[in-house]
Amino acid sequence: MHFASPSWLFLLIAVLAVALGYLLVQLRRRKFVARFSNTQLLASVVPRRPGWRRHLTFALLLIAMTVLSLGVARPTAAVRVPQEKATVMLAIDVSLSMQATDVLPNRLDAAKLAAQQFADLLPKRINLGLVKFGRNGSVLVPPTLDRDSFKRAVAGLQLEPYTAIGEGVFSCLDALQTFSQTTTAANDKPAPARIVLLSDGSNTVGRTVAEAAAAAKKANTPVSTIAFGTDTGTVTVEGRTTPVPADKPTLRGLAQSTGGTFHTAASAQELQSVYKDIGSQIGYTIAQRDISWRFMIGGLLALVVAGAVSLLWSGRLI
Repeated sequence: MHFASPSWLFLLIAVLAVALGYLLVQLRRRKFVARFSNTQLLASVVPRRPGWRRHLTFALLLIAMTVLSLGVARPTAAVRVPQEKATVMLAIDVSLSMQATDVLPNRLDAAKLAAQQFADLLPKRINLGLVKFGRNGSVLVPPTLDRDSFKRAVAGLQLEPYTAIGEGVFSCLDALQTFSQTTTAANDKPAPARIVLLSDGSNTVGRTVAEAAAAAKKANTPVSTIAFGTDTGTVTVEGRTTPVPADKPTLRGLAQSTGGTFHTAASAQELQSVYKDIGSQIGYTIAQRDISWRFMIGGLLALVVAGAVSLLWSGRLI
């Protein structure tokens, strides 16, 4: 918890002084009582007091003073709020290895379903685009708020030979740059952008992943990567069975070098969970919200309770 006006916290010193003053008064009262050796005489000259109930009333008053002092210092709490503006490019691997059935019904179909669900997870104000990469990278949907066009493009993804991870990143960067140039006013700060890249293999053609990572870092665009599929997945092409594990070290390096996050998913359910986690990171930001009203209400309630208890037990407010 933070305080917008921390100087008001010095009021707590006054609260502490009141507490110490009360303690001193109680100590003096005990010394005064100790002077009377005859307790019967003491009972006749000192009226019966409510004892511990008096201390409870003061404790409630002290709590009220403390809470109100914190309230005027304007405490704030970190809350999750939707991003006002952001742009996300989703890059999906459509290489032949995506026909592996270690993820049912196969990797590509599972990825399609999860990508469509990802579109629904993001706040509506966030622009979302789609890139596929196989032999090269292709922008299928430039950043847009139209979720239906994004979903239709995802549903139409088809397998292609080769895996051009680097080209997929470069295609996303090109789409983001074009979108920013056409939608950002001269004096406005560009909206935050991120690339989410899913792949089940290693880079086999086009520019290297290291080149793509350097370009993304220069553009200040984090790349979050998802290594999809199991390590035991295989595909059979022209009668030859080939293992198709994801290149986790390369994808992890791409994410870490650009400030993104790395994830693994070995099932459709895990992929949906990863997308949900990424969507939460991208779609929302942490902001400090003023919660002083909670303290003011709590302090006033404590004052009311203290007054009510004092009236009930002693017939007076103090």
